[in-house]
Amino acid sequence: MAGYNSKSISDSRLEAGFSQRNATEHEHGKGRYIIVVLAAFMISFMTGGLQFGFGIYQAHYETMALEDDTPFTGATAARLDLIGTLAISMMTICAPVVVAWSKTIGPQKVMCAGGLLVGVANVLASFGRELWHYQITQGFLMGVGSCLSFVPSMVVVPTWFDKHRALAMGIVSAGSGVGGLVWAPVLVTCIEKLGYRNTLRMTGTLGAVVVCVCGALLTWEPAMAARIRSENTTTSRLKKMFKVPMPPWKTVKQRKFIAQSFSMFCQSAAYYTPAFFFASYAKTLGYSDSDGANLTAVNNACNAVGKIAIGLVADRIGRLNALFLTTVICAAVTLGLWVPSIAIGMSHESVARSLLVSFTVLYGIFASAYVSLFPPALVELFGMELMPQITGIMYMIMGVASMIGTPVAGALVRGHGEIKESGDYMGMGIMVGTLMAAAAIFVAWMRLEATADRAQGGRKWVWKL
Repeated sequence: MAGYNSKSISDSRLEAGFSQRNATEHEHGKGRYIIVVLAAFMISFMTGGLQFGFGIYQAHYETMALEDDTPFTGATAARLDLIGTLAISMMTICAPVVVAWSKTIGPQKVMCAGGLLVGVANVLASFGRELWHYQITQGFLMGVGSCLSFVPSMVVVPTWFDKHRALAMGIVSAGSGVGGLVWAPVLVTCIEKLGYRNTLRMTGTLGAVVVCVCGALLTWEPAMAARIRSENTTTSRLKKMFKVPMPPWKTVKQRKFIAQSFSMFCQSAAYYTPAFFFASYAKTLGYSDSDGANLTAVNNACNAVGKIAIGLVADRIGRLNALFLTTVICAAVTLGLWVPSIAIGMSHESVARSLLVSFTVLYGIFASAYVSLFPPALVELFGMELMPQITGIMYMIMGVASMIGTPVAGALVRGHGEIKESGDYMGMGIMVGTLMAAAAIFVAWMRLEATADRAQGGRKWVWKL
């Protein structure tokens, strides 16, 4: 059984019943499972893919900051990065409320509303005349729309799977990587040919259509839907919509919950920073805008491959084991490849370039694994019954961490509008590597606590977990 909660016999029985209904994963027909995964994949492709593609806008806006009479004239990297930071943090920070709405009025309606807001946000941004216009539209509103679209899909999909849950989530999460791979060169070409304003209008319109169509195809798994309907009969719909679904206090105070929360915070504070600054950092090593876009695309391609491959491996070696290994590797490649690239960028440019390419590939493969692994890992830790509530809280932590981590990293980049040297990124590189190392320590703690639970309070080692 994928989920386990040794603290409550009744929860274990409920979990056993749910897993028994889903163990075969074919009672609804293969076609239904394919539709669920593909629909969620496409939502991730549009919302997460455009977020990963923000690095292209970031580089373009930094160039415009050096020009006269533009919305970004004189803006620093940190102020420009706030656009992407708001978008990526709001994409998850409202998750508990969005989960409540999904359980009350249904995930389809929530996702369709999100799709419409994604479209409105990008179209409004295309008419921006001041930097704060973009921070509100392309940043805040785009993030809220993405949250309404993305979070329900990530909560709904795990309810349909048991044995292949990590693989399914890996495929869905890979949508953001594939989206980034596709959108990076597309955005560069469109900005060059159409201008960034028309590019925003195009992506907004397409995003609204794709998210609304795919969102209409996603529903709760029937057994979970019946349970949610039963819960809704005891509380008025209006009250339910504004009541944030919190996990029980006995769960929140468990050491494994605390370890998972700290791990999520550290990894989320670090994760998006390289993706946002790949294109800008590449310029300090002599790469062109198109070269920077290609590096971003390579990172996103590796991101997609890594999520699927690691999801497949995780179903075999254990979801928590895979999460720990990938987090350790992320810390190692950041401190062992990116930081040295930054350090020698001015004196040994060719070597620095090689290190950057290696970092781009390896970071893309392993860093994004936590996005796809943490939902199935939560089932391992707390059981399916509490998965929606805890997932919402963890996504909120992810959003808060992103809102703090990426701006701080951007502020660590010295220079205020001028062309930067590679060494200016040293503080950012060390910060990302340190946070990843801290995340690995917290994942190890979480793994030990999960082992103790499985051993009924003892310390007998459980290999596959």
